Amino acid sequence: MKLDIYNIDGKKTSKKVSLDKKIFGAEKNEHCIYLVVKSELASKRQGTSKSKSKSEVRGTGAKPWKQKGTGRARAGRLRNPSRVHGGTAFGPEPREYNVKVNKKVRKIARIGALSDKCSSGNIIVVDSYKLSDVKTKNIENALKVLKINDQKVSFLSKEKDSNFYLSCRNLKDVNTYKVDDVSVYELMNSNMLVLDLDSVEYLNSLGKD
Repeated sequence: MKLDIYNIDGKKTSKKVSLDKKIFGAEKNEHCIYLVVKSELASKRQGTSKSKSKSEVRGTGAKPWKQKGTGRARAGRLRNPSRVHGGTAFGPEPREYNVKVNKKVRKIARIGALSDKCSSGNIIVVDSYKLSDVKTKNIENALKVLKINDQKVSFLSKEKDSNFYLSCRNLKDVNTYKVDDVSVYELMNSNMLVLDLDSVEYLNSLGKD
């Protein structure tokens, strides 16, 4: 399986790159992708919601009047959840939303996401992301030449180039990720993946494990 290589200006070169069929031609396991995306989204939740119970809200915990003989309804405390200024009954408490997923399942999901993009023709390979200066207009022009300026694009790289990152960060629907850190959710949430040669080499090496 081979793809054409483009330069950073969006123009096609005469070279091609080989993609490992074990990674880019594997069968997509939708259930594994579902489990991993669910885990990744859950881990983003802060889990810091908190409300005060009747024992934590400010005010006395003493019994306001005796149980019998006053003609009033019995009351154990003024900060009961049923009263104004009372605590919250069964309110939220700080918690973790992390969902454990096995390492093997994560690998299957990542490979499935990459093969899905490849089979649908949504992967472009660029020789290098290195830029001599920071200029957003250069990236905009490259996206127009590649005809992907109206899509959600994710650039994957092995090493971060500061000039390239700064040139992309103000563009709508354009994201940059390190290929070894990108999540399955971010892969699936992109319409187009753009890889440099180092990223392709890294992903091809996953098939040898």
